Amino acid sequence: MLRVRCLRGGSRGAEAAHYIGSRLRGAFTGWVQRTFQSTQAAAASQNTCAADDKATSPVPKDCLVCSYNEWDPLEEVIVGRAENACVPPFSVEVKANTYEKYWGFYQKFGGQSFPKDHVKKAIAEIEEMCNILKGEGVIVKRPDPIDWSVKYKTPDFESTGMYAAMPRDILLVVGNEIIEAPMAWRARFFEYRAYRRLIKDYFNSGAKWTTAPKPTMADELYDQNYPIHSVEDRHKLAAQGKFVTTEFEPCFDAADFIRAGRDIFVQRSQVTNYMGIEWMRRHLAPDYRVHIISFKDPNPMHIDATFNIIGPGLVLSNPDRPCHQIELFKKAGWTVIQPPVPLIPDDHPLWMSSKWLSMNVLMLDEKRVMVDANETSIQKMFEKLGISTIKVNIRHANSLGGGFHCWTCDIRRRGTLQSYFD
Repeated sequence: MLRVRCLRGGSRGAEAAHYIGSRLRGAFTGWVQRTFQSTQAAAASQNTCAADDKATSPVPKDCLVCSYNEWDPLEEVIVGRAENACVPPFSVEVKANTYEKYWGFYQKFGGQSFPKDHVKKAIAEIEEMCNILKGEGVIVKRPDPIDWSVKYKTPDFESTGMYAAMPRDILLVVGNEIIEAPMAWRARFFEYRAYRRLIKDYFNSGAKWTTAPKPTMADELYDQNYPIHSVEDRHKLAAQGKFVTTEFEPCFDAADFIRAGRDIFVQRSQVTNYMGIEWMRRHLAPDYRVHIISFKDPNPMHIDATFNIIGPGLVLSNPDRPCHQIELFKKAGWTVIQPPVPLIPDDHPLWMSSKWLSMNVLMLDEKRVMVDANETSIQKMFEKLGISTIKVNIRHANSLGGGFHCWTCDIRRRGTLQSYFD
């Protein structure tokens, strides 16, 4: 059940390089050794290669990256930054992913800073969140601050940037591999730059580092005439499987994937297309099985405020966006929980998200969860489940488009690869 098997893709070039290298190694050993000894960095590379040749373990013993699911004990995490956050230009893909009541905001402020007082409060909230995580024994890393207002141009488009607030959107950790998502918004094309220092450090510790094919983000990737003037339009289009992104080239945001050991679940959304899903499926097979699930959602974008797996056999399922394949989970013995209605006020600005960020929680382990201090209803729900709540207020940070799960990327959890569907 829920099993998808595909041929592993993308390995022939690596195999050929390994074969050629092995044939030439004897002739060039002396030259390679002299070259590697010229700098410490090169020497470190030689040691890494030597360790790989031994093939003693699929994950190097000192590798800092290892995470298979959303609930094993959290040891290290990346937390995003609100600094310099900019409103993305009001392009067709942004319009398709935002609510009509905010379109005037985007048209007026696209390419400029989000309201500075609001961002200042968001920064303070996230700093407190980091302090609390450290107090819980979690190592916290942060991306580099970048000026996102700088305009850039490619052969296919021009834009300004957005932010490095949501590492969950761009980074997916599967075992000891960090996968950089290609993204689907033009304003997020260069977002990876904020994380490169961290990823290089993790790579040097032994982690795998994969960057998915970068889309051109040419006009052909987007349905320029996508009709979204009403919620009814969006419901109808989503039900038909029509989205603002086309199948012109692969694209996906990492936050449309959620992990449960060997099984990884993904939705086709406004930012993740079938080509992107197929790239991930081939890349991760046969060790991991990628399953497409769908929801009654008029505007799908990122799965973790719709379907958030919080433990082995335990999932939060948004009652406003029911999962079409939920019986598959129930038949596998999973407990499906519908979280309570969010308490966030109607007048609180949510420029890029819905109120259901209340269920966008971060599990520190099976018995501890980081949850919004204002959402007392969901706190009570967790307590009834025997899960202790770690309460943090991130209301202003919510406005930038994410909850605790979005604002973080778990780099290391203490656990092993298991299957929860066999």
